[in-house]
Amino acid sequence: MKYRVLAINPGSTSTKIALFDDAIPVFTETLRHEAKKIAEFDNIIEQYEFRKELVLNALAKHKVELSSIEAVVGRGGLVKAISSGTFRINENMLKDLKDPSLWGRIHASNLGAFIAKSIADETGVPAFIVDPVTVDEFEDIARISGCPEIERKSLLHALNLRYCGINVAEQIGKKFTEINLIGVHMGGGISVAVIKKGKMIDVNNAVLGMGPFSPQRAGALPIGDLLELAFSGKYTHQELVTMLTKTGGLFAYLGTDHGGEVIKMIDRGDKKAKLVFEAMLYQIAKEIGACATVLKGRVDGIFLTGGLVYNDYVVNALKERTSFIAAIYVIPGEKEMEALSQGAVRILKGIEEAKGYK
Repeated sequence: MKYRVLAINPGSTSTKIALFDDAIPVFTETLRHEAKKIAEFDNIIEQYEFRKELVLNALAKHKVELSSIEAVVGRGGLVKAISSGTFRINENMLKDLKDPSLWGRIHASNLGAFIAKSIADETGVPAFIVDPVTVDEFEDIARISGCPEIERKSLLHALNLRYCGINVAEQIGKKFTEINLIGVHMGGGISVAVIKKGKMIDVNNAVLGMGPFSPQRAGALPIGDLLELAFSGKYTHQELVTMLTKTGGLFAYLGTDHGGEVIKMIDRGDKKAKLVFEAMLYQIAKEIGACATVLKGRVDGIFLTGGLVYNDYVVNALKERTSFIAAIYVIPGEKEMEALSQGAVRILKGIEEAKGYK
């Protein structure tokens, strides 16, 4: 039996939607939102009705009856730290998604649960979220930072990493819970995760944490120099956060966060572009090596995913430095919409059990 699932993934200026019959896409669409319209709302959560109406209009345009949909799944957003898997949307979750104090901010992805539950409630079908960025399956040893006032936190591209990990396990011919993997998501931010028997037990924290710099983020920095920068008086706290998370990395050095553009610069003989780009790949490879030590060398596979993986330059450089560790699997692009829908399908088919959010 095939199950029809609607997936909803809100971003800051767009809402991606996709309808799947099992793993077969019926349609996908990105609904763009003008900055002027978004600015009319006092906060992100108030955008919920506006975005929901656009989703319903898109379904009508594609002649999709709500009654044909058997589950609705939304992007998880900044919920409390939870285990991986598919969670039923409940009032406790919606309450937390409205609370900016939980993570210091509210992200547009928080809207996914509100839109999904409202549409699902209209037809009496279940509503879920799948593998939000706050998935936390760290072993205790991974939390220790070296400073008692600071604990290492799990923030990662969990949705894409777990979905790709499940697919790699199928290629290997084993269950996801039977193997050890190193998953590398490379987009605007970079997550390099240790996946031990199906659990993401360590990661660099792809926002303001450790690990390699990325197209937009500065990654780990020398502590002394960062302290000098923070207390120099040149930047406010928010300006520094923006510089380290949105205009750092490749963008800070080269004026672009687009990997393809950087490779064109390299092809034209730009030595600085070549040095900076290869430094990023060097740091990613070092992080993969560090993850291998967490697994004590028992690594069944390394997989590379995200937008940067469309570039052979990236894949070949990482293979050259890390293929001695384990076989490398290449899964270009972000599979978020598939990952959302399949998270719900696994529940509907009884492959996994839906989890309750407390």
